[in-house]
Amino acid sequence: MDDKKVLDKKERLLAALDQGMVMIHLDARRPGVLVPASVKTEAHLRLNLSYRFDPPDLTVGEWGVRSTLSFSGSRFTIAVPWSALFAIASHVTKEFWMYPEDMPPELLQQPAASRPAQPLPVAPVPVAAERPRTFLREVQGERRDEPPADVPPADGPPEEPPPRRGHLRLVK
Repeated sequence: MDDKKVLDKKERLLAALDQGMVMIHLDARRPGVLVPASVKTEAHLRLNLSYRFDPPDLTVGEWGVRSTLSFSGSRFTIAVPWSALFAIASHVTKEFWMYPEDMPPELLQQPAASRPAQPLPVAPVPVAAERPRTFLREVQGERRDEPPADVPPADGPPEEPPPRRGHLRLVK
């Protein structure tokens, strides 16, 4: 693999990891990839990486990426060489870097989502100028003849409501 491409992948991954969580896209069938047997046959395996994961053993080096991740509740130390990694996505910045020359052939052969030849009919949307514009203004409080509700009436203190029954119960 070209040293320039390895350096580019490494720099982009490190920069994205400095921002937060990153998803790497890899071909788990490539030589040198170490992942659980349940996902070893995946042509497009996605793994989330972060410096905040426990244990904090994420290593990004000249060879590739190593980290201990959780798969269905079980920890597994993964190893991904740069040749198996074909995309990097930052969860924080929403940036996405792709390396098509490293993608599995099955993914390249999948048809891209195509648009319909003719646009579908769309219901007409009223233009903003056609709708009357709503204006808001502050309204001063109106004076009423009756006293506010929070002031007790002059004929005596209000009656206390009966005590409520407790909502907790003893379980033996």
